[in-house]
Amino acid sequence: MISRDKAPTAQETFMQMAQAAGLRRRLLVTIGILILARLGVFLPVPGINRALFAQASQSGNNALFGFLDIFSGGGLSTLGVFALGILPYINASIIIQLLTAAIPALENLQKNEGEAGRRKISQITRYVSLGWAILQSIFIAAFWLQPYAFNPGPIFVAETAIALTAGSMFIMWASELITERGVGNGASLLIFVNIVASLPRALGDTIAFAQTGSREAVGGVVVLLLVFLVMIVGIVFVQEGTRRIPIISARRQVGRRFFQEQRSYLPLRLNQGGVMPIIFASAVLILPASLASFTRNEFLLRIANYLSPNGPTPWVYALAYLVLILFFSYFYATLIVNPVDLAQNLKKMGATIPGIRPGRATSEYVERVLNRLTFLGAIFLGLVAIVPTAVESATQVRTFQGLGATSLLILVGVAIDTAKQIQTYVISQRYEGMVKQ
Repeated sequence: MISRDKAPTAQETFMQMAQAAGLRRRLLVTIGILILARLGVFLPVPGINRALFAQASQSGNNALFGFLDIFSGGGLSTLGVFALGILPYINASIIIQLLTAAIPALENLQKNEGEAGRRKISQITRYVSLGWAILQSIFIAAFWLQPYAFNPGPIFVAETAIALTAGSMFIMWASELITERGVGNGASLLIFVNIVASLPRALGDTIAFAQTGSREAVGGVVVLLLVFLVMIVGIVFVQEGTRRIPIISARRQVGRRFFQEQRSYLPLRLNQGGVMPIIFASAVLILPASLASFTRNEFLLRIANYLSPNGPTPWVYALAYLVLILFFSYFYATLIVNPVDLAQNLKKMGATIPGIRPGRATSEYVERVLNRLTFLGAIFLGLVAIVPTAVESATQVRTFQGLGATSLLILVGVAIDTAKQIQTYVISQRYEGMVKQ
């Protein structure tokens, strides 16, 4: 009874993970599926000259390749069956979220159809993911891997596209299985594991760089690691930061009983979009470099050079990155929180914000608060995105290339969400024990 309302301690959490059958089974399912997904990365796609491909990928400077290889856990560089990984499903989810705000039929399914509507949206997302995986597989097989194939031609393209699509669909099924029967969000955990898989190599390269004996090398590594630690602490505070808007519920009468007015709060997160604004901004900045590498167009090459963090004008890159992050932060915040719908729901529940009239005044107040929070969150995201890159350029430590702001946000965010879900299961086990007693 004393510990009923307290958060579970680390000792209690580990004891429940080892003793509670339900939580232990969920953890074993999650770990088993994650190991299986990692093993599939090293199953080779047949018919490719891997030595020639490895030589070309190491000598090339394709920004898109490095960006996607991090999220596939090295699947693109190893040319495994799971090379696409969870990326088609993530892309499909983003597309459906954007279309839901634009198409009334999808918006009606999400808001008014309840659980049946959400299942239909999930099914549509799976079909879009399948189509996206087929397009990506054909593009990779026809344009990317053809020069390295032993027998290039239509048969090679078809076989490779089928193998990559099948691997992506298996990963999608595995992510949904983790979400349903495991612990945490399956898609997020798969990306988390893929990013973590690239850390040992980056740490090994960093240690080897520091062992060169140069004072500048050791000082640069120490400064970079300190910056990463500060960024992680800042990400934790911002991810958990919320603005609590007080709400007063009206006095109600149920039968002969009167219920006094209740006070609660409406939590608005400081960073509504999470990592999505940085992902969108990175994709837009990488697009000119990717198109230039395929087309060899002089105009696109010049634009890509200006928008490169290592180019002649790094301030142009930093300014463009900040503007894009600010734009996508506001865009994504409007998708997550609709002030008009929020004001209508509060009015239907008989709840009001103290000092604010219901209806339009409430929606304007929430929108004003949301805009300020989004601006602060976007500025923080911009700092998290630019500071590590600037420190890498200043210290000349390039061993963490690719493991920047996006990876840090995903690692910290997924770790926090998974830990909270485990604590929720521990608290439920605590209440089950109280009921049995």
